[in-house]
Amino acid sequence: MAGFDFRSVYWYYRICPRPRRPWVYPWSFIFHDVSMPTINQLIKHGRKFRAYKSKSPALGRGFNVLENRPVPYASPFKRGVCIKVTTMTPKKPNSALRKVARVRLTNGMEVTAYIPGEGHALQEHSVVLIRGGRVKDLPGVRYHIVRGILDTTGVEGRKQQRSKYGAKRPKS
Repeated sequence: MAGFDFRSVYWYYRICPRPRRPWVYPWSFIFHDVSMPTINQLIKHGRKFRAYKSKSPALGRGFNVLENRPVPYASPFKRGVCIKVTTMTPKKPNSALRKVARVRLTNGMEVTAYIPGEGHALQEHSVVLIRGGRVKDLPGVRYHIVRGILDTTGVEGRKQQRSKYGAKRPKS
């Protein structure tokens, strides 16, 4: 291939008014690796299924105390103890101080969970319940703390969407 000029091939096919064969992308031989597999290749190897990656891996693991090792079983919620309650700043276009907690779960994993709603009384050693669900503008936060359960109080003065924030029905 020494002395082969890509530009001449390109301009030949661009300028030639009526090429003798259908127009072929001049550098197509470079991209031959991305072609589809042949029937024989599929018979020999088959297609590999991509493994499903969980968006909330801590909810998919339990802990066997007798054998002292993790076991795979899924659950919608996990209980944990707050190690640290702090704030985080969100990603670029947004500006705030979002309340988060570092939680050690019953399966031994440590995760960062978001505390939804206005105001909270969480501190170190508070027992909380977490559920899945990421916070879009906080990198690495893939869990929410459930309000109104265990040591987490509900949001005071909440009139609408009370069940999401663990608020009691106001007296009428």
